[in-house]
Amino acid sequence: MDARTHTNDYKSVATPSGVIGYVERGQGPVALFVHGVLLNGYLWRHQLDALDDVRRCIAVDLLAHGRTEAADGQDVSVTANAHMLAQFLDALGIDRIDLVGNDSGGGICQIFAALYPQRLRSLTLTNCDAHDNWPPEAFQAFVAMVAAGGLQGTLKAMWSDHDVYRQALAPAYERPADVSDDTIATYLRPFIESTRRLRQLEAFVNAFDCRHTLAIEDGLRRLQTPTLIAWGTDDVYFPVEWSSWLQQTIPGTRRRIEFEGARIFFPEERPSEFNDALRAHWLAASTVEVDEAAREQANA
Repeated sequence: MDARTHTNDYKSVATPSGVIGYVERGQGPVALFVHGVLLNGYLWRHQLDALDDVRRCIAVDLLAHGRTEAADGQDVSVTANAHMLAQFLDALGIDRIDLVGNDSGGGICQIFAALYPQRLRSLTLTNCDAHDNWPPEAFQAFVAMVAAGGLQGTLKAMWSDHDVYRQALAPAYERPADVSDDTIATYLRPFIESTRRLRQLEAFVNAFDCRHTLAIEDGLRRLQTPTLIAWGTDDVYFPVEWSSWLQQTIPGTRRRIEFEGARIFFPEERPSEFNDALRAHWLAASTVEVDEAAREQANA
């Protein structure tokens, strides 16, 4: 899926939190993909293209990102985004999902999982904020820049010269030079075209605080949902030790895998390996679900 197709295929649905933008592919059980800060659902284009034969794949735009229009006065914090995901599913008449998250979107998925465990068929977490690592130390300079009012100038510089984006986000990519102009434009355009969304992004970043994940830790420790932890090992923001922490914290963890040398955005850079892992995880989770349903029926 190229950037033009992604843009042309946007849909939207009204929720109490605002009008939520999303792109979908396929039919069947729903897999919901959640991106992180500065990006949008385009991060997941390779998953939507490759996995639509086994899932109705939906890439949603978070509050303060992409084509989503948050309601006036809407809280755009990560916890508010977790509640928005539940509202989004309600608006589309979707009961249960395979949930997949990356970066701050992975932190939002943890919050959703702790607050709405009954809505999960499976959970997949890739490199993301967790526990008290929010924001991570390596990202704190960016957070401080936003707090000081520098976001608009930074994004305009990235928009005017995409190499500024590549340099700034180099730690997040294995091959930052390969990130296309179209990809960068797709991520940045919503903030450049809408001052309102730019201000919402400021509020999103300014609300970064580990209290959001610390508050739901007890819920994670009770979570029995089949969980895959997939982690790039060359990540200055979310070192591989955090994947082990998540594995030990979430009792439903079935598998933890490492992508050697990969960085945060490996779903974009290494889609084939990751897609194979998702297929296997979903198949295993579906098998468990069928077995549990059969046992319940036999005991009825």
